Amino acid sequence: MTANALSIDLEFWWCNEFLNGYLPRDREDMFMESLRPLFASLDAFNVKATFFVLGAVAEKYPEVVHEIHRSGHEIACHAYSHKPLYSLDRREFEGELSRSLELLADYNPVGFRAPSFSLDNRTKWALLSLEKYGFQYDSSIFPVRTQLYGVPDAPVGIYRPSRDDLTVHDPDGPIIEFPLSIVRLGINIPISGGFYLRSLPKQVLSWGIGRVAAKRPANIYLHPHDIYPGPPPLKVPLFSRFVTYHGVHTSLEKLIMLLMKFPFMPIGTLLDGMSLLSPEAPVPAVSARPLRGMGGRDDPAVPPVSAPTLQLQSFDGIGHRYPARAGKQIREMGDPDETL
Repeated sequence: MTANALSIDLEFWWCNEFLNGYLPRDREDMFMESLRPLFASLDAFNVKATFFVLGAVAEKYPEVVHEIHRSGHEIACHAYSHKPLYSLDRREFEGELSRSLELLADYNPVGFRAPSFSLDNRTKWALLSLEKYGFQYDSSIFPVRTQLYGVPDAPVGIYRPSRDDLTVHDPDGPIIEFPLSIVRLGINIPISGGFYLRSLPKQVLSWGIGRVAAKRPANIYLHPHDIYPGPPPLKVPLFSRFVTYHGVHTSLEKLIMLLMKFPFMPIGTLLDGMSLLSPEAPVPAVSARPLRGMGGRDDPAVPPVSAPTLQLQSFDGIGHRYPARAGKQIREMGDPDETL
């Protein structure tokens, strides 16, 4: 079975363009709590992923980034403030890159994802900045057209975008692009995760990712708040409310279904296995298939946090449904001394 890529955009729950203008001045980030269901799931199936870390997160929670890296996941860059590229000029963007890379210097990230997938032909100048700062791959292009983002005519597989036109493959292009996965049925239908993980039925997600994986590696992503319904619902317009909150109470089981059915690995590891990165690229060396039965963390760098109250199906219930695939018990709350 083809190995696929799994990535997490490590950002705060309010890093959402649909919430702009509606955010309260005082708000809890609920960051540590939101990581519990994610890491319980990844650990149970011994899956490693790429974490596109927002610089503001690395600044506030450096110990979390350290623990993620120590646990064998790949650290990549998600800029600093989560401002979309089309709201920045090149100088401002490079300032964000410089600030983030300083915060992530211990991990030497070689991968980048633009906030809100905002790399398109309006912002193609960003490729020059990524090249300048030594990035080897990008995963920002969504081959669809949405209200916020998209390059609908872009290739659907891994390619090197031209500096002049992101829809054109240039064998001499300096940056590898790994687009987010879509299914072509007359039109491009996104099935990559995030909102689509929350909104699409399990059967459609399974079918769509399987269809992509039969031809090429699928590229799936999510945010911690996609599977954690802790943040308070805000009074926003109906469409924004739907995009922001729909399906959050059922998405955890969908994620576990995907971890059960498909093999995943970090983006950098997958590209390195395809000999697309330089030999010096610091990417995790993990198996193409999730390993079973491996132990958890033995030297936690992150202090324990109080277990959150999650309004979703318990981990134990999901674990009973998939007992053969989990390397260890899947639990919602964890032991009192469990980290993350």
